[in-house]
Amino acid sequence: MDNIVNDFNSYRSRMNEKILQTDNLVLKRLFHLDSETYKDGALNSKTKELIGLAASMVLRCDDCIRYHLQKCHEAGATTDEVFEVFAISNIVGGTIVIPHLRRAVEFWEALCNGDIVVL
Repeated sequence: MDNIVNDFNSYRSRMNEKILQTDNLVLKRLFHLDSETYKDGALNSKTKELIGLAASMVLRCDDCIRYHLQKCHEAGATTDEVFEVFAISNIVGGTIVIPHLRRAVEFWEALCNGDIVVL
């Protein structure tokens, strides 16, 4: 996997471990609630991750975008599905989302090991 993915995962894991070691009940519950939210229910987990990706794009949170892109990839989302989410996100969020779109495409490309459509 590309360094961009490894660097993100390494940092996220290291910092999450430090945060959870504080034994703060509110933070532990928040992390647990987040994990529970994306499990299969009336909507399957892939659909929920695609929704999470759209929300993260509109909110312009690069860490969240990367996290949801990785989860979408793990859930079997296709490049076409992800790009439809990108399109919706940019329509909803406006052109201010475009810089985040660029970074999202770069991360998706790294997840797919360079196998991505040429833009």
